[in-house]
Amino acid sequence: MTSAQVGKANTPEEGYERGLGSRQVQMIAIGGAIGVGLFLGAGANIAKAGPSLIVMYALAGVIIFFIMRALGELLLYRPVSGSFAEYSREFLGPFFGYFTGWTYWLMWVVTGMAELTAAAIYINYWFPDIPQWISALVFLVVLFVANLISVKLFGEIEFWFSMVKVTAIIGMIVIGLGVLTFGFSQAGDTAAVSNLWEFDGFFPKGIGSSLMTLQGVMFAYLAVELVGVTAGESENPEKTLPKAINTLPWRIALFYVGALTVILCVVKWTEFAPGVSPFVAAFSKIGIPAGAAIVNFVVLTAALSSCNSGMYSTGRMLRTLADNGEAPGVFSRLSASKTPALGITVSVVFMGIGVVLNYIVPEKAFGYVTSVATAAGIWTWLMILISHVMYRRKVVAGKLPASSFPAPGGSICSWIAIAFLLFVTGIIAYDADARVCLYVMAGWAVALGIGWAVLKSRNPQVTRRGEGELGGEPEFEKVG
Repeated sequence: MTSAQVGKANTPEEGYERGLGSRQVQMIAIGGAIGVGLFLGAGANIAKAGPSLIVMYALAGVIIFFIMRALGELLLYRPVSGSFAEYSREFLGPFFGYFTGWTYWLMWVVTGMAELTAAAIYINYWFPDIPQWISALVFLVVLFVANLISVKLFGEIEFWFSMVKVTAIIGMIVIGLGVLTFGFSQAGDTAAVSNLWEFDGFFPKGIGSSLMTLQGVMFAYLAVELVGVTAGESENPEKTLPKAINTLPWRIALFYVGALTVILCVVKWTEFAPGVSPFVAAFSKIGIPAGAAIVNFVVLTAALSSCNSGMYSTGRMLRTLADNGEAPGVFSRLSASKTPALGITVSVVFMGIGVVLNYIVPEKAFGYVTSVATAAGIWTWLMILISHVMYRRKVVAGKLPASSFPAPGGSICSWIAIAFLLFVTGIIAYDADARVCLYVMAGWAVALGIGWAVLKSRNPQVTRRGEGELGGEPEFEKVG
């Protein structure tokens, strides 16, 4: 019996429509590697680390690839929607499935809060007289309706959002290379590869300052794991998911390492400042009249794409929790269009509260919200990696079948990634401005612990669900 067959045999009919085709899954995977963290966050990180930020993105990109290959092996063992919570439940126990599901839900809700507010600010670039809350509300309603209609419409919207981002990045790289090669534009006289080291060296502020940017770099990579959430609604996960994951290295090399390298060659790093998109700054230096407007449109698209993905993810994760008795049972129901409508609706309500809060509180709240999202994302990645390590142990012991998409190096790369994520967590704890997210996560853990105790008292069976099921202990023939 193949791993795919075992996975299908062990997976109950979820009721979702498998409406995401290869084209959409591929573009969702590509779009997940391009977000506001790159378009806006890179400016502050360049000011902190200079050209060495390129190395930080490359290093983090290798770790992200390790995480995604670990997830890929699990997905081909058993492709299910809400995969992170399911694998945590299966290999680490019911509490970890419960905690991971709710934490991933929190990550996307707070990300949606920030992205909606950001999108409204971007609209003010063209229409300064429109109140910010109106723009945010319009975006919220439009994306909400699209997610309710069908997964196919979600996939199509996300496809075009991602297409805009990909096309823009490639266009920026081509223009930058043209400036470096032919010397045209206002930046032609000063653009040179030597800009990477001529201004106080490649590590102008020391390796320590460069490492401190890793928390912001990891935020930029949030959402690459979204491919795992689409597993239950992909038309052919055995083919589309490996392809999407295996293209990750070139996406990181092109969209992050490549784009930043070109920009830092065209414009010396000392001219970038926090709060200003390095892409806008580079286009202004080059002298393209519509450059700022074009980049503003791309960043708006990135924000809406992230919010759209958040609505999709939160609804599916709430349904996974409800199916396991860890959220109200009404969240397990699907609408006539086979979408978790109630879960999406409740999540959107919380995102809407965030729009109001971000409108009232100071600008620093945006940074706090994104830091919470990063901490929640690190937890999710850790659960993927630890679940993968546990799965590999069971495969070696002959208790589970081997996946048709094994991660290179087995568990070794997962252990390396675990150590790296713990290191980044230490950096967050060291940074006085960022560590507030750890306080929030501590409070979140207490709240979930109380919720788990209530669940256990009301229904003890719920807190044992997953033990000995879905591949926990049953024996299989050894594969190969």
